[in-house]
Amino acid sequence: MKARFLYAVLAVALALSVSACGSKEKAEETPAAPAATASAPVDPAPAGSITGTVKLDGPAPKAQRIRMDAEPTCAKTHTTPVMSEEYVVGDKGGLGNVVVYVKDGLGNRTFDTPNEPVVLDQNGCIYVPHVIAVQVNLAVEILNSDPTTHNVHPVPSNNKEWNKSQPPKAEKIVETFAREEIAILVKCNVHPWMKSYIAVLKHPYFKVTGKDGAFEIKNLPPGDYTMVAWHGVLGPSADQKVTIGAKESKAIEFTFKP
Repeated sequence: MKARFLYAVLAVALALSVSACGSKEKAEETPAAPAATASAPVDPAPAGSITGTVKLDGPAPKAQRIRMDAEPTCAKTHTTPVMSEEYVVGDKGGLGNVVVYVKDGLGNRTFDTPNEPVVLDQNGCIYVPHVIAVQVNLAVEILNSDPTTHNVHPVPSNNKEWNKSQPPKAEKIVETFAREEIAILVKCNVHPWMKSYIAVLKHPYFKVTGKDGAFEIKNLPPGDYTMVAWHGVLGPSADQKVTIGAKESKAIEFTFKP
């Protein structure tokens, strides 16, 4: 009796195992969903633009000197003190290194990835530029122009993390980021003062401000948009709603408090 019961249990277990294997094989045979194709190109005839300025309301914190004494090779590349780029402010309060972008309003539109890569250099043992913005899947080429080894280490929350050593005069590192993320901190594990940011967006409607804080986002289809400005220390601004008519240009201003 016990033997019959044991055989029955084993038979049921074998049947379940075969069924599970069959399901797994079917799942593995199921083709992946096709990649989304880009929407029709934006018609430039009625397209508009958004211009403006990002400003700092009040005096910027005093820039901190970057000490490279622990790495003489880095220190020798500079003849004057190197200051932090967290706050880059122009004469009229314009705030640099800010990513201004369309947060909402493009609907389900998808966009081709540009062919031209974006370059992030390590020059004088700092990242140049301090902030870059790219579309998803766009190639980011990372160079080492220094006579010392660096260690490039992006620390994302929504993309793949990686960590690569790059000796002097080594081949460029080429990487892409598959998911939208604003923004990814990039550090160097060898030189702790080195820091940069990479903003990744699904569309081409963004701009990184220079020292004057100015920006212009062109070729926007007529519509209602939500705009945001993001700073590495101060974070995102409040949303701003903008309506663009055919061939219309609208000006807006973002203000951050230090």
